[in-house]
Amino acid sequence: MPKIKTHRGAAKRFRLTGKGKVRRAKAFANHILTKKSPKRKRNLRQMTLVSDADAPRIKRLIPHA
Repeated sequence: MPKIKTHRGAAKRFRLTGKGKVRRAKAFANHILTKKSPKRKRNLRQMTLVSDADAPRIKRLIPHA
């Protein structure tokens, strides 16, 4: 049985919480920021959880995390 390799792109984008849920950064925070309100930009800095439907697929990509 071969070793299971981590998907390096996914490993840079996702982290697991202590309970095993998958955390991700929010999108739309990199450019064209002048039209976005300060409150919206502040909220985009926070991490959020991946949806329950996507979590199993992402966990397969980061088995050793």
